[in-house]
Amino acid sequence: MSETRVAVIGLGAMGRPMAARLLPAFPVTAFDLDPLRRDELGAEGAGTAASPAGAAEGADVVLLAVRDQQQVEDALFGPDGAVEMLAPGSVVLLTSTVGPDAARAVADRLAEAGIGLVDAPVSGGPARAGSGDLLIVVSGAPESTAAARAVLDRLASTLTDVSEKPGDAQGLKAINQLLAGVHIAAAAEAVALAREMGLDLETVIGSLTQGAAGSFMLGDRGPRMLDAYRDGAEVRSRLDIFVKDMGIVTEVARDNHVPVSLAAAAQQLYLLGERAGLGADDDSSVVTLLSPREAG
Repeated sequence: MSETRVAVIGLGAMGRPMAARLLPAFPVTAFDLDPLRRDELGAEGAGTAASPAGAAEGADVVLLAVRDQQQVEDALFGPDGAVEMLAPGSVVLLTSTVGPDAARAVADRLAEAGIGLVDAPVSGGPARAGSGDLLIVVSGAPESTAAARAVLDRLASTLTDVSEKPGDAQGLKAINQLLAGVHIAAAAEAVALAREMGLDLETVIGSLTQGAAGSFMLGDRGPRMLDAYRDGAEVRSRLDIFVKDMGIVTEVARDNHVPVSLAAAAQQLYLLGERAGLGADDDSSVVTLLSPREAG
């Protein structure tokens, strides 16, 4: 087991499998607002704490796997925040998608305490997180990235160093989410149209994924869209995550004066899904807005 001591803050859809993946290789202490999640990971051999500060005590690397910018701020700088217990030279590994400006602001605040930030948003989903098969893009000072390298290597099958500036990895992740969000929306339109035409959806999806119209998102979300029409799709990626992420995409595009009409249209579809009560459902359920379950 490595001597690098890791704190994991956030045991949700991604944090939980990442923490489990790290456990055999590192001493891990974890925190989540839900005590049941803490207890489950504790039963697997992790240390647990009742606050971010408690988890971070003695840690060399703090892995943040929380939902949004506000939760990042709370976990690090709020009451009982992790920064209270981190020594100079320690590193925060930011795996959440929060946008470039937020990452830079956090990096500046941490630097005041002599703490490094490695900007490292992840892609791949919970199953790949648990097997160390994530795509992780990284930006940060070389010494900080080096300090977190063993943890990153344990989690990633594809690790891309973007630059030495925190925020740049968030920029690349925003571009990733632009494509992913548009592809899901396009797949939903295709499936909804096929359904309204009375075509067999399994045949449609099976055929399209083999040809030029295929995409990872169609192959991954298409079958889940069928589940959304049956008993409901297993929640692997919440719809409201794309509400947040497409908001980041359009904000970054605005700041850089780049029109992103397709991304903006997809953002509106996810917002409609959230307003319809689908925010906690799998993002594939957005198809039911276009061809409702009761139709056909």
